[in-house]
Amino acid sequence: MTTAAPLGNNTLSPTNVTTKSQEEILYQSSGAIIAAIVVGVIIIFTVVLLMLKMYNRHMRAKRELEPTSTKAKTPPTFGQNSTNANQPTTVTIIPVDIHMQNR
Repeated sequence: MTTAAPLGNNTLSPTNVTTKSQEEILYQSSGAIIAAIVVGVIIIFTVVLLMLKMYNRHMRAKRELEPTSTKAKTPPTFGQNSTNANQPTTVTIIPVDIHMQNR
């Protein structure tokens, strides 16, 4: 007759194995969800960038194809005096040396 050998401490209870695998599944699925979100955001940014580039190209071509007027535009009048409306407004900028020392 043969007798069965005792199993000892080599066996794991099924609750520990199930809990550990559920935790691993949660970690893996949360990592997969974060990766999917990151990839989705990158795809959205890429699509928006391509749309803006196409819009910019379209508007540049539209501006270049528009005819330009040869006569100068008159500035808008700022008041009731019509004699000042014929004079163009000019701004004179005088450069100032900041590092000039007073002696």
